[in-house]
Amino acid sequence: MSGKDKAATFRLGGHTVLRLGYGAMQLAGPGVFGPPRDRKEALAVLREAVAAGVDHIDTSDFYGPHVTNQIIREALHPYPKDLLLVTKIGARRGADGSWIPAFSPAELTQAVHDNLRNLGLDVLDVVNLRAMFDIHGPAEGSIEAPLTALAELQQKGLVRHIGLSNVTPAQIAEGRKIAPIVCVQNQYNLAHRDDDALIDKLAKEGTAYVPFFPLGGFSPLQSSTLSDVATRLGAPPMQVALAWLLHRAPNILLIPGTSSVAHLRENLAAAELKLSPEILAELDQIGA
Repeated sequence: MSGKDKAATFRLGGHTVLRLGYGAMQLAGPGVFGPPRDRKEALAVLREAVAAGVDHIDTSDFYGPHVTNQIIREALHPYPKDLLLVTKIGARRGADGSWIPAFSPAELTQAVHDNLRNLGLDVLDVVNLRAMFDIHGPAEGSIEAPLTALAELQQKGLVRHIGLSNVTPAQIAEGRKIAPIVCVQNQYNLAHRDDDALIDKLAKEGTAYVPFFPLGGFSPLQSSTLSDVATRLGAPPMQVALAWLLHRAPNILLIPGTSSVAHLRENLAAAELKLSPEILAELDQIGA
């Protein structure tokens, strides 16, 4: 990865981070539930990421639950001073692995304390409130009550900065009346382009946009155009998809996840992949 030049970085909370980070979700077991198949490899992935210069790791205590945060602590604590750990709250896991809204003040408070304990921290740098009106995507509904509860935890010194996840533009506007919002984390990738206008608006405002499922999530991106472009560039298709996101807007911060050291290195190499205007136009058509 390249050094921290202006084009390669963006501000998130109190940190200036490289735009290509790491998402820890895949360190848990299948379905983001239970322990990993290979804990040693999970630890190695985290250590390799930091050694390669990654300074932004996205996680949550409902991954596992508790699993990914405990692995992060084992692998990296005490943490490098420039490492930003971003977590999220607003959900919990059922005994069957189901995703359940957890929006009450008591549940949000418990989630913050769980993240603090399992990560081994006294304060969380950035906490994203994930809206759960629809677990599959943004849906309208007031976030005033849960965000007010999170803002109170911020005022108590347990949280430094607040972001929003799985939200609509109306919810972002509502949230900004309650607390400063430093980032938005929604689904976005080459094929899923619902947030095009939102990304451009946030870029003008200087707000970070962190796409989850940048490579398609549980259903990886499949496109003959992407495959053809990748063949011509001599690069893996998913690396090209990440490079396109880095070219898409300066406020996009990537957190691709993997449980493989080899795949991690492949993802990080996307930061060095240059795409011509002609290639970008061709890729743009995938989500048109």
